[in-house]
Formats: sequence, C-alpha cells, structure tokens
Amino acid sequence: MCGIVGWSNLKNNIRDYSDIMEEMIDTLKLRGPDSGGLKIYNHALIGHRRLAIVDPTGGLQPMTKKIGNREYTICYNGELYNTEEVRKELLDRGYTFDSYGDTEVLLTSYIEFGRDCINHINGIFAFGIWDEYNQELFLCRDPLGIKPLFYSYKDNNLVFASEIKTLLKHPSVDSVVDKDGLLELMSLGPARTLGSGIFKDIKEVEPANYLFFNKRGITLKEYWKLEVKEHDDDLEKTKKYVRDLLVEVIENQLVSDVPVCTFLSGGLDSSIVSKVAFDKLKNDKVGTLSTFSIDYKDNNKYFKKNLFQPNSDSDYVGIMVNFLGSNHHNVILDNIDLAHALDEATMAADLPGMADIDSSLYLFSKEVSKYAKVALSGEGADEVFGGYPWFTREYDSIEIFPWSQSIEYRKNILKDELKSLPIEEYVKTICRDSINKIPKLAGESHDDRILRELSYLNIKYQMGTLGNRKDRMTMSNGLEGRVPFADKKLVQYAFNLPKEMKLLSGREKGLLREAVRGLIPDEIIDRKKSPYPKTHNPQYTKEVSKMLQNILDDKTSPIRQIIDYDFARKMIETGGSVFKKPWYGQLMTGPQIIAYLIQMNNWMKFYNVKLDI
Repeated sequence: MCGIVGWSNLKNNIRDYSDIMEEMIDTLKLRGPDSGGLKIYNHALIGHRRLAIVDPTGGLQPMTKKIGNREYTICYNGELYNTEEVRKELLDRGYTFDSYGDTEVLLTSYIEFGRDCINHINGIFAFGIWDEYNQELFLCRDPLGIKPLFYSYKDNNLVFASEIKTLLKHPSVDSVVDKDGLLELMSLGPARTLGSGIFKDIKEVEPANYLFFNKRGITLKEYWKLEVKEHDDDLEKTKKYVRDLLVEVIENQLVSDVPVCTFLSGGLDSSIVSKVAFDKLKNDKVGTLSTFSIDYKDNNKYFKKNLFQPNSDSDYVGIMVNFLGSNHHNVILDNIDLAHALDEATMAADLPGMADIDSSLYLFSKEVSKYAKVALSGEGADEVFGGYPWFTREYDSIEIFPWSQSIEYRKNILKDELKSLPIEEYVKTICRDSINKIPKLAGESHDDRILRELSYLNIKYQMGTLGNRKDRMTMSNGLEGRVPFADKKLVQYAFNLPKEMKLLSGREKGLLREAVRGLIPDEIIDRKKSPYPKTHNPQYTKEVSKMLQNILDDKTSPIRQIIDYDFARKMIETGGSVFKKPWYGQLMTGPQIIAYLIQMNNWMKFYNVKLDI
C-alpha cells in the first residue's frame, strides 16, 4: 500500500515545477515510509510514496513501461488478489515482466486492455496511469472505495492524490469551505455524499468509477454497479457458497512478503477472518498468526451495556485466542492519550472524523505496526450481511439514513445565523436520491425491497465511511489494512439474499452465522453483535470537556464562527448528555460529540479553513 499523487496540465509545460510536486509527495510519507519517486514529463508529473508489501525491490514506483515508441507510467495504491491469473493472461499475449509484484501486472493490463483492464483485475486499488504518446491520464478507484482517490480541476490543472492534504499543497487548490461543504459536515458528517471532498476545490472519485483526462476534457464513468436479480440458491447451497467464498477471499488476501496479522475483537466477523488466516498460515508452514485486540484502561469498571453495546469484548477475545492458539497482543489505551490523539487522527483523515473512534484506531494501529505491516479485519460484514440493529427494524419506507437519527438535534450546535441550514431536508434528499438509483425487482415483497434498500445504503455510504477511517488511521502508521468482507463477488452475492435468508431466524447476520457454524466456537457465533469498542471511562469525558472549554475560551478559535457558544457550554457541563441521540451511528454519543467539536476546531485551524458561507 502506498500514497499516490499526480499533476497534469495539457496546455502548459509543467516540467519545471517538480519542486511543488516534491512538497506534495512529502505529505504522503506516513502512507509510504519506505521509498518515494517522481516521474517528469512536459505535461504530467507522477509521484509516489511506498509501503513495501510485495516485491520490495522490483515494485518501485512510479513505474514506467515502454512498448515500441509508446511510454506509460503508473502510480498505484492497493493490492491485486488475482495477480498471477492476470499475469498468465498477459504472458500468453506475448508480454514480459521485470518484477513479480502486482504493479507491473496492472500497468501491463492497461497497456493491453485500456480502460477495460478494470474488468480483468480483482482487488482494492486507486491508481493513475499517464499515457505519454496519447497525452492522456487515466484514474481509477476500486469497486467499493476501499482505497481513497481525490482530485481537483482548476485553471487547466488536474491534480490527484490519495489524501486531501496533498492536494492542498498545490498552488491552484485553496482551502475554502463553502455553504455546501459546511452543510455536508453538519448534516452527514462524519459521512460524506459520494464524490464530496468537503473543500470547494476538491472532489473524490466515487467507488467503482474511473476518470479519463485528455485534450477533450474530463470523462467520469461508473464501471460497476450492484446487480439486482432473483436469488435462486436454496438455503444449504447458499450457506456453503458463502462459507467457501469467504475462505477463498480471506486466503487470497494473505499475500505478502512482510508479516501479516489480524484484528480480533471476539466478534463474529474478526473471528472468522482470524480462524481462516490462522489455518492458512499453519498449513503453509509460515508460522503462527499474530492477533491484536484493543481495550481501554479501567474500562471494565465503567462499562454499561446498552442496545448498541450489549457486552464487552474481553471474554470473547479470550475464547478465540484459546481456540486458535494465536500469538495474541492485547493493546490497552490510556484515556488521556486517547483524547490528545484526536489531533493526530484529524490530520490523518484530513477532516473531522469519528472522534475517539478514530483516535483509538490510530493509536491501536501505531502499536500493531511495531509487529506487522499488514492487518486483516472484519469491517464490511455488517453492511454486507445485515449486522446492524436497524436491519431488523420494521419500516413502511426509508426516509433517512438509519445511522442519521440525530439530525433534528444537530442545528442546536450551530450559531443562530446558521440554523437555517436545511440539514434535515438535505439528508432526506440524499437518502431518497440514492434509493431511487436501485433497480426494482418485479414481484419482490415489501420486506425484501426494504432490506435491499438498507443493504444498498449501507454498502454505498456506511461501508465507505468506515473504510475511509480504516484506511487513514492504519496507513498513517505504515500499516496496510485489508477487509475481506468488502470483496466485490461476495458483496454482489449477498446483495440479492432475501430477508428470510440474510436475517435467518430473525437475527442480524443470521445467514453468515449459520454459514460458519463449526468453523469457530458457538459462543462466538451466537454472541449478539457488539460494535467497535469505545472507552466508558469518565476520565476521558473530563479531559475532552477541558479541551473544548479551552477552545471556547480562546476568542481566536475558528469553530466560534459556526457553533452556538451557550449550547457548547451545556455540552461541557453535561458531559454531552444534553445532545439526545448519537451524532452518528451507534457510538458517537455525549463525550464523542464533544470530541467531534474539538476535531472540527482543530481541523479548521490546521488546514487554515476559509469559510465562504
């Protein structure tokens, strides 16, 4: 995994601006600590920072390949899981290779197939390819948006990068946030509308899209979408297919020349990944799998179960570690460190995020990276197989994202002159427009239609939000995160499962549970879903409250431009409980909302955000 950056201007010669590109490349050193490079053309500059996972010497980038009088250069962030299959196809067509990694295979695939190369590859990726002969740039992002890809087009300059901070180093890209950007933050945040980069000058290539840039301009195209069709397999065949495909996907994602580990929470999803990975490493005589879990200092004293967190992880982690015999590491985070890592998490994400849900993953990844460079985890299973509480609710229709239950309260945080922002209308419009894109299946029952809509929203939005978080927090620590449940083939198959199968026995992830029965202990399979663990220690609430108070007391704090001072004070006084519902999803309650405001302020400060509202 790596960081990519590029700049193309087809009207002006930019060869002499390599100093600007070097500054942009430097912003990606945390994503790619091992090496960096720059390829210079008259009308394109292609840069790269590398985290070496496969073929450390042969996979250096940017990589250039010449075929006759034609020259192509690639910068690539990702991993192909069918590298050898594609390599063989290209060898059969007469191509040769100088390396054994996937970068040259991907570049050669583009040389042979052009834009159709995306139908030959399977993996997680964001890449740019410059065709010097035709003076064309091709950018592409993986089907489910696991790898990030932002861009800006202004003053004839097309600039692209893995991260927003990189684009902001370019002189044509300004840190202006207009009313639309503020509306995104205050209505959907930490989620974003597909394609939004929050900043006025910045957009994101949407999942399953490519961008083509030449003298005729920019072309954006969706190359893959979820297909709606009848599910014809019976229950037993479905369970077997899901289990077999899961094992295949997880095993494929273990490819690496550096140590691989798994995140293990004791939940269903991470336990499946850990079990398959453990068995594969053992059978291949590679060694014993290292597993990592996260907890917080004194959390056992303060944990209180609720609808979203019915139990704590520690007992179930112990069950799985004993079952596997893995080399296990339990990472205990300090609550004061957690609060003060909010800034590092914000800088990693380039945007206000999920508060300490971000900073905890940041600190956790920092510790894991001391032992491994690749980590597999269970993200995506809840979106694909119906794991959240909102999947088992009854709906007449879906009017709003199920994780956006606080929108009627969000205006309370804003200054009086901003309370007119159409927060509720905006969220409902985005949700409705998304649902309207889903093809209808003739004869489908009401329950199956609702489940399909929920699945679509979760795959398109919730998976993207959590995937962004995973990528930024891990990659900022030189750790490559892989998410086997976000496999295109698996997602497509599960998308068409009827409610009676997907929610088998009326349970969240009911089908998945039964598909892996016998693979992992029943205690894990039958455990009620519990989300990513967060701190319950009042020490954390006290610390973030003090931090926010310091921000409010400073009259130069940028957040004072947008928030209601008195309401923010009430947030501090009540530990956030004055805000009645989670800000986002299941976990962002009182202290996390206080932390979100801290992230918002420091993001505006660090990025010199200029409000144009």
